[in-house]
Amino acid sequence: MSGPSSRMLTLLSLLQVHRDWPGDELAGRLEVSPRTLRRDVDRLRELGYRVEALRGPAGGYRLAAGADLPPLLFDDDQAVAIAIALAVAPASGADIAEGAVRALATFRQVLPERLRNRVGTVDVLTTAARTTVDPDVLVQVSRAVSAKEVLRFGYGPDEDLRRVEPHAVVARSGRWYLLAWDLERTDWRTFRVDRITPRAPTRLRFSPRAVPGGDPASFVAARSKGSTVEDAWPCTGTVELRCPANAVAPYLDPADVLEATGPERCRLTTGSWSWEALAARVGGFAVDFTVSAPPELRAATAALGDRLHAAAR
Repeated sequence: MSGPSSRMLTLLSLLQVHRDWPGDELAGRLEVSPRTLRRDVDRLRELGYRVEALRGPAGGYRLAAGADLPPLLFDDDQAVAIAIALAVAPASGADIAEGAVRALATFRQVLPERLRNRVGTVDVLTTAARTTVDPDVLVQVSRAVSAKEVLRFGYGPDEDLRRVEPHAVVARSGRWYLLAWDLERTDWRTFRVDRITPRAPTRLRFSPRAVPGGDPASFVAARSKGSTVEDAWPCTGTVELRCPANAVAPYLDPADVLEATGPERCRLTTGSWSWEALAARVGGFAVDFTVSAPPELRAATAALGDRLHAAAR
């Protein structure tokens, strides 16, 4: 270990894992004697960290939650990561833009010059999210998720009362969603957190259920596409477009597959939440095209054509 400061940083990183560490194991990780470890622990306590001693044959330590915010120790990569996170916070959808700006300014001031110069190069312009979430609401919803406590809230402009078992808070595309088991509808539901008005805590605990597919983020992404579990469009088809590939490439989603088949032709595989919506999307490119597959897309394209023809008459 290079020195006391570097060693204390490593010690703090280990303690922040929030587990009980036997003294011998910590000393071994730091490559120091038990006596040196005790001195380093005392230094952390002097800085305001509540490091508790554990009883037992070998003894040990753990980091307890403190009432005051002690000085924080970061390595170079952590400092840059924090600066970037604070810089892009206004685009997160949480209504914390002003606080993030002040926090970043304070963070830069307390850094040593070596890190201040590196972090100072992080200058990001962000676009504000379409909707913002009240940080207090986000905290209340997240607390219910963490505590496994039934959540009651008004939802939407009419404040419809909902009672759910909250399982996860998911940030996606500048919006925040709550994934929960709706107790009245006995099914999984996703709720936009910016439309939630929490009511008084219920203090009712619940046992978590298995999220379909096992991953809350993927489940929320799937629901946004009209799928039940898999993060993929339920309707996917292939068409031959009579235009250069670069004419449509700027308007495609990352999951779309585009292949140039000639100077004025290309093949596109794309998806949507229904066959009719997929036919409308392809028609929106305003170029001639032929449906390759599947038959459902051919039928939906013909039906859409009849509907548009009737509308034009």
